[in-house]
Amino acid sequence: MRTLIIGYGNVDRQDDGVAWHVLQEVLRSLGYAQINLFDSDSPVKCGEVSFLFQLQLVPEFSELLAEYDQVCFVDAHTGSVPEDVHFEVLVPGYQHSPFTHHLTPNSLLAMTSSVYHKSPEAILVSIRGFEFGFSSDLSEMTASLVTTAVDLILKWLYPTHHRAKGDS
Repeated sequence: MRTLIIGYGNVDRQDDGVAWHVLQEVLRSLGYAQINLFDSDSPVKCGEVSFLFQLQLVPEFSELLAEYDQVCFVDAHTGSVPEDVHFEVLVPGYQHSPFTHHLTPNSLLAMTSSVYHKSPEAILVSIRGFEFGFSSDLSEMTASLVTTAVDLILKWLYPTHHRAKGDS
């Protein structure tokens, strides 16, 4: 099963870069040291999972997604969803955006399906951002949500290894 975890956002705008922190924690949880994901325009393969961090999603990634069986998108949100850490199973579908530079994961999946006839299983894990100033440090509130996001991703990656206490 080829898996890609793709985080996106601006690490110099505080909580907008939370995906970078989540990817680093997932790597650490899988036994890898911190990897500089800024120096690569292509995914970094670590064992069974590949990682990519970018400023934003672009149409060219549809070719990349066609190479994977499952994809996890990680991003910040500004409170547009009720949960501080939101987990969503995605389906391909074009979505309108008021921003010309903004491409949603669903739209990217739709492009992948249309052009490459591939539809990887996909999820979105979005983390609430509270501060978007000029800093590479997360706000205290968003930093406290990173572990929850990492746990959701690991449960998705390895569902049989993450049982709740009391499960047999």
